[in-house]
Amino acid sequence: MQDLAPLDLAAVDIMHVLPLGVAFVLGMAAKAAHLPPLIGFLAAGFLLGALGMQNTTTLQHIADLGVTLLLFTIGLKLHVKDLIAPVVWATASVHMALTTLVVAVVVSGLAMLGIGMLAGIDTPTALLIGFALSFSSTVFAVKVFESRGEMGAIHGRVAIALLIVQDIFAVIFIAVSAGKMPSVWALALLALIPARPLLLALLDRVGHGELLVLLGWATPLAGAALFELVGIKADLGALVLGIVLAGHPKTNELAKSLLSFKDLFLIGFFLSIGLSGELSWQTLWIALLLVVLILPLKAAMYFLLMTRQRMRARSATLASMGLTNFSEFGLIVGAVGVSHAWLDAQWLSVIALALAISFLVAAPLNALSRQMYARWRHELHRFQTRSRLPGDEVIRAGKAQVIVFGMGRVGTGAYDYLRERWGDVVLGIDINEDYVERHRAAGRNVAHGDATDADFWARAERSGHVRLALLAFTDHESNLAVAELLQEQGFDLELASIAHYTDHEATLHEAGVHSVYNFYASAGESFAEHIADDFEHLIEKPAAATV
Repeated sequence: MQDLAPLDLAAVDIMHVLPLGVAFVLGMAAKAAHLPPLIGFLAAGFLLGALGMQNTTTLQHIADLGVTLLLFTIGLKLHVKDLIAPVVWATASVHMALTTLVVAVVVSGLAMLGIGMLAGIDTPTALLIGFALSFSSTVFAVKVFESRGEMGAIHGRVAIALLIVQDIFAVIFIAVSAGKMPSVWALALLALIPARPLLLALLDRVGHGELLVLLGWATPLAGAALFELVGIKADLGALVLGIVLAGHPKTNELAKSLLSFKDLFLIGFFLSIGLSGELSWQTLWIALLLVVLILPLKAAMYFLLMTRQRMRARSATLASMGLTNFSEFGLIVGAVGVSHAWLDAQWLSVIALALAISFLVAAPLNALSRQMYARWRHELHRFQTRSRLPGDEVIRAGKAQVIVFGMGRVGTGAYDYLRERWGDVVLGIDINEDYVERHRAAGRNVAHGDATDADFWARAERSGHVRLALLAFTDHESNLAVAELLQEQGFDLELASIAHYTDHEATLHEAGVHSVYNFYASAGESFAEHIADDFEHLIEKPAAATV
């Protein structure tokens, strides 16, 4: 058997390592400035591009893997009913049509002034540019909502479903512009529907270790390859396979097993966006002009269309903020236009720069979205309709004396223990409708609601029965937000919260939380207490020492 040659580290191309190092440094700088790390990753891409580096095949492969895993995990949390809701397809369709027309009018108007590369643009070209800029970024929105634990909230679900409808429009455009239809074998993909029970049975049997991770990798890659084979965009295959598995009790665990991989590979995506834009003063100022003129209009149209579909002002505001950007699909549409000579190649750089600048604007905007809504909520309420979408109503605590916020594994364990000890005086509240339905089916008293919503507390019924609130959200920001809102609204409650890190404990105490349970630090102690209760009768205690 031939010996394996040792890895020659000196032969590793420094150009493959340098982008990650620069991304790390600038990501840390962004974090230190209280901005999302993706700002640093984008800045790294632009810096490397300015230094002469170009997008490499390796980096592009990493970026593609990140997007494939992202779409698969989106599919795991998506239901077909979300896509067919009027607030989704109507908002997506009307918004794309209006944005395309508005951008076309703006570009045509600037073309009439004969400024630089804008001179001489005809109406079809202006419409194509408008269509490319009508998309919002799926990657960006998911990163925003995941970081705040809002993927299960109504504004997160509506925004992601709306983006998927937009992506479907992009796939149709690409197929039509290529002049070829999917293969007749694409009809065989319908077999995925009856195959669903087999896939779910496989998910049941893989356990919780490395086989689950391997399945999480193999499934989206197989779906992408299968769709590509029959002439349909590969990424759509990863999304569809995720939807096929959606609803299974282990899909949340499957998504978590891929989280670190997805986040790592998406760094490549953000780097590639920065590297895709060829910097020049002309492309830069046109990109800035489009961002300034178009981005506020996109946000306003999203908000108005969603509130017309009975979303509350807060939900519509948070969803609109997450969608206030341009999309990577704009680059794909632009590339198609360039390949058919419908668009000058410089416009690809303009779209890439506009996309990156929109991310730079949208990241801090979303970080401040809750505060901005709290500041302007009275003015925004004027746009609300009287009726509400199902799942977007305000709930009341009734006669509950204890409320558990966040009915994940920790919250569910706390709920079950306290109900067994104190009786039916416990109410659970969770932002995720799927969790709420499962808990209700299991006989628990759980309501759907967003406790991080200032309106939720401002309009909550103060029955005087509630004495204790447990903050059991998976992310520290949500626990802290609820504690601060309770103090702000003047609720007289005892507060208890979980925490994962020592610095989080301190900020929770400062926000008025009386009892903080460090989940990691106290796990061993709780385990020992449980063992001591069960097996104390087996232990012979040593006699007390005598002097």
